[in-house]
Amino acid sequence: MFLGSYEPKLDEKGRVILPAKFREELSNGLVLTRGQERCIYVFSVREFESMSDKIRQAPVTSKQARDYMRVFLSGASAETPDKQHRVTIPATLRSYAGLDRDLTVIGTGSRVEIWDATAWQKYLAEQEAAFADTAEEVIPGLF
Repeated sequence: MFLGSYEPKLDEKGRVILPAKFREELSNGLVLTRGQERCIYVFSVREFESMSDKIRQAPVTSKQARDYMRVFLSGASAETPDKQHRVTIPATLRSYAGLDRDLTVIGTGSRVEIWDATAWQKYLAEQEAAFADTAEEVIPGLF
């Protein structure tokens, strides 16, 4: 399970060092792809295969499902960390997420998200107030 927030730097070659707590799960390979709110999703290969299986079950007759599948999968890039635990983020994904040198890498349970640090701070500031004020059940059965 991926948990926590980290603030690594993007190097001049578009690489990021994986947080130590995420390395074991991602050491044999990972998949980067476009995420919601203009972040980059990072999945272990196993988790990405599970996601792909779910996506393939979507009805081909649904335009919304086709559009989602196209954007999600066309941006995907399989990567393997090097010996220094660095992963190259393809230029198209760096552009999509507006990544600059300062990053925030967060664990969200089954995946990791890579954010531009400024974009993450803005998002978190907007969402923390709503989170603190949530009075009804957002995720059924959680509390």
